[in-house]
Amino acid sequence: MNKVLVKLYVPMMEEQYDIWIPLNKKIYRVIYLLVKIVNEFSGGYYKPQKMPSLFNKLNAKEYDINLSVKDANIRNGTELILI
Repeated sequence: MNKVLVKLYVPMMEEQYDIWIPLNKKIYRVIYLLVKIVNEFSGGYYKPQKMPSLFNKLNAKEYDINLSVKDANIRNGTELILI
């Protein structure tokens, strides 16, 4: 499978989303896609001033933006935080 289903928490908006993300993309590209998706879901409300960071919700570790999703060990069911 080329995508994984993750749960994304966005504290700034107090929302959470179930989103499919591609395994072969770098984390910085995924963050860009997530910002775009959350912005669309919120009706244009979500517009961060700078590029947010992506964290694992369970251990609070920040993902290296140069790793691919697969190399970052993000799997189906992983809970992420976009801050």
